[in-house]
Amino acid sequence: MTITLRDLLNDGKVHVLDGAMGTMLYSKGFFLNVCYDELNLKQPKLVQEVHAAYVRAGAEILETNTFGANPVKLGSFGLADDTDKINQAAAELARAASGGQTSVVGAIGPLGVRIEPFGALAREEAFAHFQRQVTGLVAGGRGVDGFILETFSDVDELHEALRAVRSLSDLPVIAQMTIGDDGLTHYGTAPETFAQQLAEWGADVIGVNCSVGPAGVLEAVEKMVKVTDRPISAVPNAGLPKDVGDRKIYLASPEYMASYARRMIEAGARIVGGCCGTTPEHIKKIRDYVASVVPRHQPVVVSREAVAPPAGVAAVPLARRSCFGAKLAAGQLVTSVEIVPPRGVDPAPMFAQCRALKAAGVDAVNVPDGPRAQSRMGALLSSIMIQREVGIETVTHYSCRDRNLLGMLSDVLGAAAAGLRNILIITGDPPKMGPYPDATAVFDIDAIGLTNLVYRLNHGLDPGNNPIGQPTEFAIGVGVNPAAIDLDRELSRFAWKVDAGADFAVTQPVFDPKQLADFLKRVEQFRIPIVAGIWPLVSLRNAEFLANEVPGVSVPETVLARMKQAQEKGKEAALAEGVAIAREMFQQVKGAVQGIQVSAPFGRVEVALEVFGG
Repeated sequence: MTITLRDLLNDGKVHVLDGAMGTMLYSKGFFLNVCYDELNLKQPKLVQEVHAAYVRAGAEILETNTFGANPVKLGSFGLADDTDKINQAAAELARAASGGQTSVVGAIGPLGVRIEPFGALAREEAFAHFQRQVTGLVAGGRGVDGFILETFSDVDELHEALRAVRSLSDLPVIAQMTIGDDGLTHYGTAPETFAQQLAEWGADVIGVNCSVGPAGVLEAVEKMVKVTDRPISAVPNAGLPKDVGDRKIYLASPEYMASYARRMIEAGARIVGGCCGTTPEHIKKIRDYVASVVPRHQPVVVSREAVAPPAGVAAVPLARRSCFGAKLAAGQLVTSVEIVPPRGVDPAPMFAQCRALKAAGVDAVNVPDGPRAQSRMGALLSSIMIQREVGIETVTHYSCRDRNLLGMLSDVLGAAAAGLRNILIITGDPPKMGPYPDATAVFDIDAIGLTNLVYRLNHGLDPGNNPIGQPTEFAIGVGVNPAAIDLDRELSRFAWKVDAGADFAVTQPVFDPKQLADFLKRVEQFRIPIVAGIWPLVSLRNAEFLANEVPGVSVPETVLARMKQAQEKGKEAALAEGVAIAREMFQQVKGAVQGIQVSAPFGRVEVALEVFGG
């Protein structure tokens, strides 16, 4: 079964485009005075090998080698009459390399001459030139299954290319503009402007490619997602080119490109890939990251309003599921402290920390599940041991990263039988963030899907809607991020989590009371308790790490400045200032939320207890 671009766009996932063709051909000895498009006829084996290398790297969308295969550009090489033949051959080569594993899209670039009103070429002439190229790309039984219109500076020229595609085909179209260092096209059009225009003209995907490196493309993505609901593509160069001798070299490493791909996905991009200077190694790193963060399939989430227990079964009210749930249901402030399980097999230090928390009157211990993609004692077993050994309730984090659907179902049922009652469901940090970058991730479903699964178990139903007998009794928590770059997207996901069955939410560490207050106002409509995360800083380095390396955490410059000033007086002064900042946060937000979760930095519970005034 052949995968098509329409299939990929309809599945709701993030997908990976291939990398540069010209860069690869150049590296094989074909210099810039050669018509790269003609190589589809003269060196077909070589072109197909480049495509195949991108397939092996994990690309899910292959572009034909036809960026300049329009009659105008081909005419400069005396090849205008071969337009149809070159494009048809290109589609066949990409299709052969794909082997049915990837989508194949026809690449169409600008004509290389200005069209009216900026140039002498009439729009209808441009339209006719683009039609010639489209005709070749769709010819025969092995044509393309979509189009990518890329590296356009003039939105009106792109419009003519889009019209040409639509006049001959109903296949989906990715439409990409290119921008400069100022964030605008060569003609001065802003991303938010051309995104709306391209959506109005009917482009299926809207994006940015080429010209600038990953940072510039990320900024454009952040602007485009705010003005259109169309999928966004982000295809940067491997940095800006540097002149080295008589060659232009792109210096952005595969790891650097992959790190920005992560940020582009977080900002809302649905298609990521590479343009000039990228190679199969760049695409492999990007694909590895995407595979580690994207659920393999989107679960069918049934609204909580539509879930009803089988006859004779009654869901247990939140107030009766746990002491933690009872306080939430009563509108009382709950307190918890996060204790990271040990790296080894000795639980004694963890028990000692938990005893101190119980003695101080803390309501529960939060037990993270492999945070920062690091291997530690399992959160489920750690929680069971804590409750049995110490006698304090736990809020057990459960990550979707490491288990498939059946494994999750088995774990959750076992946890319920062992007496765990509070669960915080998270998607999980990707393995690439941790010390085991070659580890794979499962991500069968994400936090929304697992929330719905546990909600159904609470109503005596398994994921297939089959009765399980006695229902589980979990207080279901989810994560939420008041400092998300794309807050509208975060709120949309939060709405899905609530509808899927969440009982409460825990925020990422908050360092800005106003930011939290604004967020709380926006989530009032969901009517579920919010527990604010607070992290007492222990040093300037700790603050900078959270600000720069922990996704979803925003540390204001005022906080960094306070920590820097304190750090100059020594370690103890920095720790005291970090605790003071956390206590200020506690005092300012405790009246606006229903709970406080304090992290114990480096396992130092005494620092966490100071935040509560202990």
